[in-house]
Amino acid sequence: MPELADIFRTYGPAYRAKFSGKMPPQHLRAMRAIERCRTPALGGHVYTCPDCGETLYRYHSCRNRHCPKCQHENAQRWLELQYELQLPVPYFMLTFTLPSQLRSFARSHQKLVYAALFRASAEAAQQLAHDPRFVGGTLGLVGVLHTWARDLSYHPHVHYLVPAGGLADDDTTWHPSRKKFLLPVKALSKLFRAQFRDALRKTDGFADIPASVWKQDWVVHCKPVGDGRTALKYLAPYIFRVALSNRRIVQVENDQVTFRYKTNAGQTKFCTLPADKFIQRFLQHVLPKSFVKVRYYGLFSPALRQHLAALRTQLAAPPADAPIPTTAADASMSSVTPPASTGARMVRCPACGHVMQHQATLPPLGRSPP
Repeated sequence: MPELADIFRTYGPAYRAKFSGKMPPQHLRAMRAIERCRTPALGGHVYTCPDCGETLYRYHSCRNRHCPKCQHENAQRWLELQYELQLPVPYFMLTFTLPSQLRSFARSHQKLVYAALFRASAEAAQQLAHDPRFVGGTLGLVGVLHTWARDLSYHPHVHYLVPAGGLADDDTTWHPSRKKFLLPVKALSKLFRAQFRDALRKTDGFADIPASVWKQDWVVHCKPVGDGRTALKYLAPYIFRVALSNRRIVQVENDQVTFRYKTNAGQTKFCTLPADKFIQRFLQHVLPKSFVKVRYYGLFSPALRQHLAALRTQLAAPPADAPIPTTAADASMSSVTPPASTGARMVRCPACGHVMQHQATLPPLGRSPP
């Protein structure tokens, strides 16, 4: 089956030549890392099976956060941390979406707009949450930036996982929200729009934003998501990579790439794009260097986390020892452990299942694969 790296290796040189001098450095870095991932260019290890003589080459990962083959272990560690932070209450998913008229500006000013999106949405939610008619306290917010729709088109939005309640100003009392209602989304939408406008008002390019943007309705969704664990499992795979797994790439033929996606209704659809358009659509989701796409506010911020243990006791929380669901991919990862003597990975023989022996370390070639 074709992979993203194959597409980049085949069509990347022509794409880079076509847009020479116009590509942001982070796009070039991501392409180069993905092309080299798990190839001789990055070096690796050689294993042999003492039972059947099978030889296996394992090459290093690029560890780029936009690579479909990397960062699984980091995603699992993040998921474990979120389980430790969770409170034993129902959860809501809050989603703030930028209107379509702002997307062109956002694409050209990503770091500025994404930071403003986080700040404006979190401040709007906290401002309404302090109103005693709704929560009457400080929320806990775990925010994750997404920039894509299911077909990889540009669609910046941020998801927040939020416990159903807040901490009162006395820093000890928990105020639960209503069972199926957290905050009024119409009021939240207006407040979010105003906060975002104020965040951008003094920046370069503000005058280029159509005035009509500040008069239209902005989209904010809020829905209950049970204890939050299912929502966390949904968010975790997208923390350290873009939302396109290699499994979704169906074929590469006649200089066109076809991938599948699911609609909101659960229907499977296919999108076929010329290779350069596919690369362009993927790269628009590569984040600015060092940009933090997961942020914590309120109760989950480092400044207030010391209150979580007392809140769990107050809310009669069971010990946070529930097992984390695993997949077949998780199981295969857990069977790979580094031996102390070489630092290389021990793996089982794909032919007979016996533990293989580490034979050699392969140095990086320092160049991209052919």
